[in-house]
Order: sequence, then structure tokens, then C-alpha cells
Amino acid sequence: MTETPAPVLPAATFQRRLLEWFDVHGRHDLPWQQERTPYRVWVSEIMLQQTQVATVIPYFARFMARFPDVRALAEAEQDEVLHLWTGLGYYARGRNLHKAAQAIVAEHGGELPAEVEALAALPGIGRSTAGAIVAQSQGHRAVILDGNVKRSLSRLHAVEGWPGRPAVERRLWALAEHYTPHERLPDYTQAMMDLGATLCRRGAPECGRCPFADVCVAHARGEERRFPESKPKKALPTRTTRMLLLRDGQGRVLLEQRPASGLWGGLWSLPQFDDEAALTAWLDVHAPASRLETPRPSFIHVFSHFRLEITPQPARVERLDAVGEARRWYDPERPDAIGLAAPVKALLAGLAPFALDPPPAPEPVSASRGE
Repeated sequence: MTETPAPVLPAATFQRRLLEWFDVHGRHDLPWQQERTPYRVWVSEIMLQQTQVATVIPYFARFMARFPDVRALAEAEQDEVLHLWTGLGYYARGRNLHKAAQAIVAEHGGELPAEVEALAALPGIGRSTAGAIVAQSQGHRAVILDGNVKRSLSRLHAVEGWPGRPAVERRLWALAEHYTPHERLPDYTQAMMDLGATLCRRGAPECGRCPFADVCVAHARGEERRFPESKPKKALPTRTTRMLLLRDGQGRVLLEQRPASGLWGGLWSLPQFDDEAALTAWLDVHAPASRLETPRPSFIHVFSHFRLEITPQPARVERLDAVGEARRWYDPERPDAIGLAAPVKALLAGLAPFALDPPPAPEPVSASRGE
């Protein structure tokens, strides 16, 4: 097994350079930095996973306004939590945030645990997120290794291999442990994240502004874009689905709630079918008086592990008294506060009651923000 690369600088020198850069160029006015409670830091860290700061800021503000503390979040309905999460992607984060809040109230007296190990045992909180919460809200020494830190350390030391491999990740944790100081933990932790987010970026690192350009192994080799090494690629399979856009005489749309786990878990979606025959058979049983309209153009929604080709199938029914469990009528003109799957939200937003011409299909959705 490849050994951990030797640190390029003594820990004290690394810390001094980083913090001097951060004091001048770092981000000091982010909303969650203004009142660094464990709860606010925790929510921000979960939202920031796989998501850019600019995207998170308005979601964080709305979330804090509705759920100002962990008890308010724990007592909320999952539908309301997912409604405020809609559009942020990776909805398992929202579900786990809600579950963890309930566990914190039930098992920890409504206070986030102060230890990394106890935090990491909660749903959706791993070792790095737990470290960020402890370091930023309490100022205690705790090591982080999020995507930004992995990228910076991988380039700085030219660490071979994809960081998702356990052996590679262990080497990166060892380097992160070496550099983490015992003082100024909130600033150091934010500085490490800022370094990767603003300078050592994925696509176009700004090496000329980096405080470590003179010791960066990847930069010396001219191989900044090689590191960190990518995950071995597999061709994404394409699945197909038909989404039923069933509207009643009032212009309402029939929705059904997805199972708690799996694709769009717990969110509200349009009824989905593998093919036209399955959709027609369902209508024959549940809405025999309905009439099909011309299918809308298909579009692609991209997940991390597959592509989903969605064909919206409009249909009309004057009245449907019994919609069954886990289904509801949704009025696009007076939308309910519920969590919606991203492509469904886009489709519903384009609906105008009694419109004669369907709106264009939603633009293809990138995998960068997940579900």
C-alpha cells in the first residue's frame, strides 16, 4: 500500500500561511458565521454538501426563519421540511436532518452533542461534518475532510488515486490531522473550505493567488487538473418513465407521495408508470371517465447513477371522488406547502389552468445538485 505523502510544510508554517491568507481574502460574512450556534452550523454544513454557497444562502435564511432551533425542526412534519428543501437537491439530506433533530430532542435533551463521535452517530452526519460543527461552533480541535479539503490536499501533495477509495481517504485524513491547529479553529476550518472553494477550484484553480503555490507538488508538475484523480467512470444507464398529469375540472393535478426511501423518498410526485400500457391500465381502474391528451415532449433528469427520461402524459377527468391513500389533489394556482420532486415542481410551475397550449418541457437537469 502507498504510504501517506510527507507533509510539504511543518504544521505551524502551513497554519500561519493559511490564516494570513484567510484574514485578508477569506469569507467572513456568511449568514451562519454571524451566530455560530451548533444548530445553525449543522444546518449550514448539511445544506453545503454538494451545493454551492450562493445557492444555499436563501435556503438557509428561509429554513432558519421557519425552524429557528432544533425543537422547531423536530416537531415539524416531514412534508414541510421537504417543501423548504425543494430545489436544493439530494433530498435524503433533508430527511436525515429531520430524523437527526428528532433524535437530538429524544436522546440528547434538545442539545446537539459536543463530541465528534456522538454527532457522527446521528443520521446524515459523518466524521467530517461532525468535525466542522465542533470546530466552528465550539472552537474545539476537530479535523475536517470535505470535498474542498480533499481537493486542496490532493493537489498539494499529488496524492495518487481517487479520494473515494478508503486507502486514499486514510492518507488524506492523516494529512488533515497533521495540519489542524489547536487555536483559531473556527477560522482555520473555514479557511480550509474557502481555499478549495475560491482558489483550488475543481475546474480552474487560481494557483497564482494561492499561498501554497511554491510548495504544491501538482503545481510544480503542471498537473493541477489531474488531482484529485476522478472516480473510474461508468456509462450512465438511461431509464424511462411516464408521468401522469391528471387534471380535474377545477384544474387541480393528482399527486402521489413517493415511498419514504429510494428515489425522491417522501416527496410528492406525479404518478409514474413504466410504459403507456401500465398508465392506461391504471386509468381504466381508477379514473375510467378520463381522457388522454397528446403527450408532452420528453426530457432528461440526471441522477448520479442513472439518467431518467420523463414523458409527461396529460389527461383530464371531470371528477374523481376517491384518490386513495398517499395521493392528493394539488392546485398549481394555490400550491400547498409540500415537498416536490424537482422535475415535477418544474412541470407544475408551467401549468396554467385551462391553457390550450402546453408549456415547453423543462430543461435537462444536471447531476451536480442530485435529485
